[in-house]
This record gives sequence, structure tokens and C-alpha cells, in this order.
Amino acid sequence: MLARLILSSYSKLFVGIALAAMAAALAGCNDTVAEKPAESRPVLVATVHYEAQSPERSFVGTIRPRIETDMGFRVPGKVAKRLVEVGQTVDIGQPLATLDEVDLRLQAEQAEAEFTAATGVLAQAGAAEQRAKDLRAKGWATDAQLDSAKAAADEARARLDRAERSVELTKNSLSYATLVADSRGVVTATMIEPGQVVAAGQAAIRIARLGEKEAVVAIPETLLNRAKSGVATVSLWSEPDKKHAAKLREIAPSADPVTRTYLAKFSLPDAGDDVSLGMTAMLTLADQQTERVARLPLSALYSQGGGPSLYVVDDKGAISLKPVTVKSYDSNCVVISGGVDQGAKIVVLGVQKLDPSQKVRVVSSLSF
Repeated sequence: MLARLILSSYSKLFVGIALAAMAAALAGCNDTVAEKPAESRPVLVATVHYEAQSPERSFVGTIRPRIETDMGFRVPGKVAKRLVEVGQTVDIGQPLATLDEVDLRLQAEQAEAEFTAATGVLAQAGAAEQRAKDLRAKGWATDAQLDSAKAAADEARARLDRAERSVELTKNSLSYATLVADSRGVVTATMIEPGQVVAAGQAAIRIARLGEKEAVVAIPETLLNRAKSGVATVSLWSEPDKKHAAKLREIAPSADPVTRTYLAKFSLPDAGDDVSLGMTAMLTLADQQTERVARLPLSALYSQGGGPSLYVVDDKGAISLKPVTVKSYDSNCVVISGGVDQGAKIVVLGVQKLDPSQKVRVVSSLSF
């Protein structure tokens, strides 16, 4: 009986030991299953973008012709015809408008008649002068008679010259009755109508030359030096991706009393027919020589005794610490001049808790 009790106790002990070993083995398996790879840390990044240290400034302007002329008749008269309309292209010597020529033709005929009369008077005076010279040579005329004949002949010659000039002037006046274009251009305004009586020199038709064009903008006084020495480009609203080289041609000597800006004209030497007059233009001014820098959030800067650095994230989520050259500090950003490449992604928040050996996951990008 005693032996049975002892055997039964040993059996229970062995069973307990076996159960404990199995539990320990199962617990080990559970620990192995519970172990998981460390998750990547989510980070907020910004893209590095280098630009001129002095940012570009843009101004809205209009495309204007460099030369725009108000054409007018050189003689007064009544408008007979207007031969052009606004927007029409004209060539050199093309008639634009005409005056009534009746009075001008009468004046020309009168000048011709005076010229004919002066020619006859000169012939008579010249013959009298020659007779006076012959008689004086033979002693049959006095010096006073010879002088009188010479004076009459000189007066006749002067009258003939005056009549000849009068004929030329009346011919010119008659030709001025037709207003012609003195250059190739486009009609931008017409200020006369048939039947209207105009004075000499009165503006009749405005023509813009199709040669060099320019952009007209208003520049604030703080950017006058940049306008004079900087690099200017012009883009049209109709073609924003196309840039035209611009050069400052003229700037107003005084500011506008209302806007306190200076009117500036930038010539466009390479502008083609696609640049039409009156188009809206965007003029961009940049410094001629300036260092390129990148502006980043101040929170992206990491420094623990080794100088300022940035955490750069690659496409696989690995991070690396890159030392950078700091140009300056602003209230909420840091300006760097080198150390990281253009387009690189850098961590902007929580850099103090990062380790170069860990992986990160980009959850959002920040534009700065």
C-alpha cells in the first residue's frame, strides 16, 4: 500500500514537470511570434529649392510701340476723304486722307500767272538795261540813266525769283492736300471725318510704327537701382512660358504724384509679330549677379556641437545627416548657401529625435 502511494506521488510530480516544460516551450513560442520589426517613423519633409538671394520682382505692364505719331495735314482745308480705319496696316507713302483741292489749285494757278508776268517784266527790264549800256558807251546817256535801268532790271529779276518760289510753294501745298504715311505701321486712332475743316498741324491720324516694341511699367522707388542695373525679362499673359529679353530704354525723371511710382519703358528687340500692341505683359526684374540660396524652416536645422546640419531623406526612407553652410537667419527660417542638393527632401520637424540608422516614412511635404 505504501509503495502504491509513493509511485502515485512520483507520477504526479513527473506530470507536473512535463506540463511546466510544455508551458515554458509554449511561452517561448508566443514571445517569438510577438516580436515584430520596428515600424518606420513618420516625418514631415520639405524640398530644397535654390533661388537668387534677392528674390525676383514682377510688375504688370502693357506692350506699346516705341514710336507712335499723330499725323496731320501741313495745310488747312476741308477733309474730302479718310482712306484708312483703326487697326489697318499702312506702308510708306500710302495715302491716309485727302483735303478739298479747289482752293489750293487756284493758288497754284495764281502763282503760275505771276511767274509768267514776272518773266515778261524781266525781259523788258533786261532789254532797257542793255540799251542804256550801249548809249552810255557812245556818250548819249548819262550815268543816272544807266543806274536807273540797272535798278529796274534787278527788281525784275527779284520778282521773277519770288514768283518762282511761289510756284514751288503752291505745288508743295497742293501735294500736302494728301496725307501720306511716312513709315510702315498700324493705325491706332482716327481724329478726322469727311467734311471736317482742319487747321494746319492738327492731329488727324495716329500711327504706331511696327519696328521696335517696348513694355511700359510703373516701378517703385525702392527698385530703381535694380531696374537700371538688373536683368529684365518680359512674358505675355497669352504665352506665360515664353520669355523675351528686355532692356531699359527710358525712365521718368520724377515720380507720379498719385502712385509715387516711376514710369519705365523697356525695349523688346527680339519681339516678333506674336507680340501685339496693347497686350498685357509681366516684367520680371532680377539682380545681375547674386548668390543662390535656399530658405528652409528653422525647425529643420540640427546642431549638437558639430555645426548646423540637415537630415536628408532618400527614396527608400533612409536618412543621413548633411552639414550645411548657413548664410543667415530670419524670424522663422534659415537661409543656406550649400551642403544639400537642389530638390533634396529634408526633415523639418522632430529632428532631435531622429537617428541616422533608423528608417522614416514621408507622410507630408511642406512648401517653403
